[in-house]
Amino acid sequence: MPRKRRMENRKDYYFKLAKKEGYKSRASYKLKQINKKYNIFKGVSRVVDLCCSPGSWSQVIIEEIPDVTLVSIDLVNMSLTNPHITFIKGDITSESVFEKVYEILNGKADLIVSDCSPKVSGIWSTDHARQIFLAEYSFKYALRLLVKGGSLVMKVFQGDLLDELINLIKPCFEFFKIEKPPASRKSSAEIYFVAKGFKNCNVDI
Repeated sequence: MPRKRRMENRKDYYFKLAKKEGYKSRASYKLKQINKKYNIFKGVSRVVDLCCSPGSWSQVIIEEIPDVTLVSIDLVNMSLTNPHITFIKGDITSESVFEKVYEILNGKADLIVSDCSPKVSGIWSTDHARQIFLAEYSFKYALRLLVKGGSLVMKVFQGDLLDELINLIKPCFEFFKIEKPPASRKSSAEIYFVAKGFKNCNVDI
């Protein structure tokens, strides 16, 4: 991490709060704030956490949902361990990874969460397209696993491809909002889709 970025982190309120309260990163507070506002954990017992490492969102999920069955996936190892978590090291775009998730959950999930980001190149059009690609795969997990009434929370980068993705996802849910939680840096282009009440949805993606 560049020295300038390290210095910014040290001065960041949520970075310091995560260290103080024992969370993996400041990202934990994004999910906590989304849940506080939209109550996404209500009635949930089966969750998939896409691009989970270092475990910030998984950590919140096991705190907030007693007896949760949580499947967490990432290319990078996650240091968080818990009897309620099954960690899969792999690519979320791989069919074999999806099949493992399907088997663990018997094909049903109440909530899909995705905090996916690509390796940033510094070329915004490229980074935006790569992130939207990951967001589309997160939506594929929702299409294939969510029970009726289930929820999807996922990060997206703002840019030219955003409206097309909104138009794809929004009709599949009873409730759809775009959220920028306080724990997200103001300078960041990230926003979050909060979608609840999954409907029968035939989407070719």
